[in-house]
Amino acid sequence: MSQDRPSGSTEAVAERRRLSGGAIASIVGVALLVIFMIQNRARAHLHFLAWAFTMPLWLLTLLSALLGAIVWFGLGVMRRHRRRKERREARRD
Repeated sequence: MSQDRPSGSTEAVAERRRLSGGAIASIVGVALLVIFMIQNRARAHLHFLAWAFTMPLWLLTLLSALLGAIVWFGLGVMRRHRRRKERREARRD
């Protein structure tokens, strides 16, 4: 007996299991960030406006990366919202 499967279904499953270019870039970026943090464990003296404090350089790197990710994500949300709003307005016309 043969199994009746559409030939495209196995290709679709294989396509879904592959990592996208963005996912691969993110994994590589996180790996490089972790390596950088491991190599830079010294303490850093920071001066910001009226504050001065000391913290590990790896923590400063992590906080900077998180802040950058939040800004990047926020800009993407704003862009999607603006596009969605433009599409709604275009449908009304």
